[in-house]
Amino acid sequence: MTDPYAAATASAQRLAAATGKARHHVAVVLGSGWAAAADALGDADSQIPFADLGELPAPTVPGHLAVVRSVRVGELDVLVFLGRTHLYEGHPPATVVHGVRTAVAAGCRTVVLTNAAGGIAAGLQPGQAVLIGDHLNLTGKSPLSGPPPPAGYPPRFTDLTDLYSADLRAIVRAAVRALAEAVYAGLPGPHYETPAEIRMLRTAGAGLVGMSTVLEAIAARHLGARVTGISLVTNIAAGLSEQPLDHGDVVAAGQRSAPQLGALLAAILPAVG
Repeated sequence: MTDPYAAATASAQRLAAATGKARHHVAVVLGSGWAAAADALGDADSQIPFADLGELPAPTVPGHLAVVRSVRVGELDVLVFLGRTHLYEGHPPATVVHGVRTAVAAGCRTVVLTNAAGGIAAGLQPGQAVLIGDHLNLTGKSPLSGPPPPAGYPPRFTDLTDLYSADLRAIVRAAVRALAEAVYAGLPGPHYETPAEIRMLRTAGAGLVGMSTVLEAIAARHLGARVTGISLVTNIAAGLSEQPLDHGDVVAAGQRSAPQLGALLAAILPAVG
């Protein structure tokens, strides 16, 4: 795409036409295996294929669906992306973050990013939801690289000090009091990490590791949205468990936990919007 910001505006216009809603308030991006969690938020007012929005290719990864739902949650109109694209599928950063940019162009001032993650911090267990307190972007990419944003957009030198909003984290912790918090390390994938890399990440302060989220968070924050993130621990990271890592197990863990994850999202969305 030659101008990713214009492309996001165009996709937001298509979204408004398809949903009959001029704006939405909150966007949720669901991670691997999380799709069924969307059902806990209520019946969709409309469901739009990614292909109808333009510039948003269908995910090629099991556990991700190529649709976005518009759901009324309390007083909020919520966009729920039932899948996402990843760098390792061969997409550039602008494509990976196009859904988030479209959501912000559609009016969303809060973005909730979820993912499946490997657990690094001691005590984390598969099936456990963890609040993201900060991240390490180890993808070697940024959605803000390349030509500067056009006139009318914030400069690309974005302050990420409060990337994962402290206010939103406090709201989430108040709604779900038992939620642990950790730093998420985002790597490009698609291979899993070596035990040596996990030891390095633990030394650097990471408690979670995955292959998504970090670029979307940066893009959303650049456009002024508040960001919060939740990981589902689907496996213990390499070298910390005797079990071999397999994406099928990751998806299955997400599907098993979908009801509790949906309940978690239903509890926090009215408060974060």
